[in-house]
Amino acid sequence: MYTLSSKLRLFSIILVIIGALGLTYGFLSAPKTIEDVKEMAAHDAHGGGHGDAKATSGDHANESHVKEEAHGGDSHYEHTLHQLQNKPWAALYVAAFFFFMIALGVLAFYAIQFASQAGWSPVLFRVMEAITAYLVPGGIILFVILALSGFHVNHLFVWADETKVVGDKLLEGKASWLNGGWFIFRAAFFLGGWMLYRHFAVKYSRKQDEDTTGNKWYKKSFKIAAGFLVFFIYTESMASWDWIMSFDPHWFSTLFGWYVFASLFVSGITTIALITIYLKSKGYMDFVNDSHIHDLAKFMFGVSIFWTYLWFSQFMLIWYSNIPEEVTYFITRIEDYKLPFFGMVVMNFVFPLLVLMNSDYKRINWFVVMAGIIILCGHYVDIFNMVMPATVGESWFIGVTEISAVLLFLGLFLFIVFKALTKAPLLAKGNPYIEESKHFHY
Repeated sequence: MYTLSSKLRLFSIILVIIGALGLTYGFLSAPKTIEDVKEMAAHDAHGGGHGDAKATSGDHANESHVKEEAHGGDSHYEHTLHQLQNKPWAALYVAAFFFFMIALGVLAFYAIQFASQAGWSPVLFRVMEAITAYLVPGGIILFVILALSGFHVNHLFVWADETKVVGDKLLEGKASWLNGGWFIFRAAFFLGGWMLYRHFAVKYSRKQDEDTTGNKWYKKSFKIAAGFLVFFIYTESMASWDWIMSFDPHWFSTLFGWYVFASLFVSGITTIALITIYLKSKGYMDFVNDSHIHDLAKFMFGVSIFWTYLWFSQFMLIWYSNIPEEVTYFITRIEDYKLPFFGMVVMNFVFPLLVLMNSDYKRINWFVVMAGIIILCGHYVDIFNMVMPATVGESWFIGVTEISAVLLFLGLFLFIVFKALTKAPLLAKGNPYIEESKHFHY
């Protein structure tokens, strides 16, 4: 049985406290009125900076506020006010979604192992089950943020503001789908379905450990995994439209559901590898060998290539066609988010390609850890790129709020996952493929 160390427990709690304090500061320091924005812009124009924005990549946007006053008047400052008020909300949302999608990606990977009756992976099931434990608290937090956004408590989703919908033919056409009540109902339906599968999957897994007469519970696990994957592939696509793509409601991509799936899938698999390697370094899971790590690294490599294929297909087709309402999505990101936009391509494709292509390197733990950390950071930046341009615009910068949001959810994630590891033996001994998995060699 795994025991949660006092050091790891304290570390995760400290992260949560620091993150919560930083986010509180971010919300409290956000401007409340147009006059606050004017004062900040005038201060920046004289080289004063504001808060954690000073000496960051966002300074050029703040300096431009004064220059544009003559052209935009108060309407420009009102737009900037909404962007700066969105900033802590957007930082909170990006971090909440990122850590939730890791748990969701692991849940999908877990279901695939049962549906395909994989023989190599059962020794990793307890790690997968522990990671998916974050699905419930993480999903509840995400649902609360979505509900607040859907009812326009903040300005994250432009379609939630009825005054913006009236007169906009495209938003009016989508109003039957993009409206607060229906949006929140769908979110509850998606999250409820995923959590329900997780509940029964873990329950059956524990029951199978106790069953010495046959594989009754494993067969049940197989059936619900197959059913869940059908449910998942539809609901994940619709959730990606609702929770990410609708930030830019005038734009759409038919690849978007797959694109988000690739991101959450590789992030989940990477997290499985990192936690497994950590547990092995602490003397646990001696039944996991280099071949298991090698296979996880192969998935990390393969899905990174798949993600790149989807990213390039989406980008190339839209850019080459040069249709104004489509290409605007990328122009905004290239002009205002050049470093994170191209940086995440390096982190999510170039780096994994160079590091994980060699088969021998996939068996070296520190190589896998290094690649995994870069991949996770890259996909956080990917979510950042998908959310921030439509919510914060050119007023973005990486500051206290963004870092605090990551620390908050990282601490919560670590505490929940490693606490869940203490709930059951690290080896799913009742699984009929467990001996094959223990002796797996590639």
